[in-house]
Amino acid sequence: MKKFLTILVCKLLRFAGKVIGRGSSKPGQVALRLCPDILSRVELPPYIIAVTGSNGKTSTVEMIAHILTKNGKTVAWNKEGSNQIEGVTTLVLGSATLGGRVKADILLIESDERFARYTFRYIKPTHYVITNLYRDQLTRNGHPEWVYDALADSITDGTQLILNADDPLVSSFAQGRSNDVVWFGADKLSTDSDVSESVYDDGAYCPVCKAPMVYTTRHYNHIGHYRCTACGYHRRDTQYTVTAVDLDKGEMVIDGKHTISLALKSLYNMYNILAAYTVASLAGVDGAEIAADMNNYVLKNGRVITFTLGSRRGTMLTSKHENSVSYDQSIRVASAYREGCDVLIIVDAVSRKYFTSDVSWLYDIDFDRLGSENVHEIVLAGKYVNDLAVRFSYTDIPQARIKLFESISDAADYLNSDRKEYLYVITCFSDKGKFLVKVKED
Repeated sequence: MKKFLTILVCKLLRFAGKVIGRGSSKPGQVALRLCPDILSRVELPPYIIAVTGSNGKTSTVEMIAHILTKNGKTVAWNKEGSNQIEGVTTLVLGSATLGGRVKADILLIESDERFARYTFRYIKPTHYVITNLYRDQLTRNGHPEWVYDALADSITDGTQLILNADDPLVSSFAQGRSNDVVWFGADKLSTDSDVSESVYDDGAYCPVCKAPMVYTTRHYNHIGHYRCTACGYHRRDTQYTVTAVDLDKGEMVIDGKHTISLALKSLYNMYNILAAYTVASLAGVDGAEIAADMNNYVLKNGRVITFTLGSRRGTMLTSKHENSVSYDQSIRVASAYREGCDVLIIVDAVSRKYFTSDVSWLYDIDFDRLGSENVHEIVLAGKYVNDLAVRFSYTDIPQARIKLFESISDAADYLNSDRKEYLYVITCFSDKGKFLVKVKED
């Protein structure tokens, strides 16, 4: 009876939340108060796929759900992206019958990396994808190795790990495990560098023994092919591999035979697609079918939005403000636009969840890349425009190319001109709506 009532209350609250447009964590929060071990009382599907990491969780989960659904699987997944235990509880109970059986072939869970140990205390994934571990929201997450320790507590025996072989910290989750790890990653690519081009280097030291590491190639930041000079810890061979990428043409090749056109020409997008490809392959979907499903796939989660501002076309690239690696990838997309573009950077609210005015993360971002001849004008906007201006004063970009607006509306009005250059807007989830009210979304 307790299980029945808890599921019923969760369903009713979820229905009410959808009606009034509120978040999806409250129903699960109430359910956990009514029955703290409710997740252990529910009958789950035979396949439970979990996805976590600093970046790419939401996008990867959406792609996995898209592929599996198109290929006849019923998938229960947290579309809203509410990825802590309360949101996951809402997902599970909302997908269950009143008797407590989840009605799906596959339960697909996006999990916050810091709180996965709480979610997976009761739910044991059959497949566990870890995308990457980066510097991310210092106020909450501290150093990536702290997040690693928190995430390690969520991994149990009997779960097949699906790991990004190109991330040295993520790869160390496989230490001490035998044959229950699947590796995905990229061969040496035409876009690679032989040295670190990042403002900092989190791949300088081995995550196992702390001795110096050497790289034979770097895809970006600390992601690449590495080996420890002391203990021999090294990048593993991959079962699922990006064998070529052409960001100018917007194409990637998986396993030397499946070509996928990229709606977003970025290495981030490439890795998310590869992770989704790996999971779908393990679920029995043919590689050619996966490639067809991913061809020019446009994310529906609001991370990438195309728009029109007056007579100008543009793309908004959103991420977390306090994640420098994500910013670097957005900047790389804009700076590589050969037809020429303008760039608007908005920082109006530093954190979505915590009151803080910490802008130290701005100094971890490679803004110098915007000095590319492909970028014509740079517009800085938002409450923290002066902090952005100070950060840009440390670059080699001429001040004449930079315009400042505290008002996002004024910045949009300035950019709404007769000029034809493409416009890239780089900002956070919490700030994107402040610009989008001025444009027509595609």
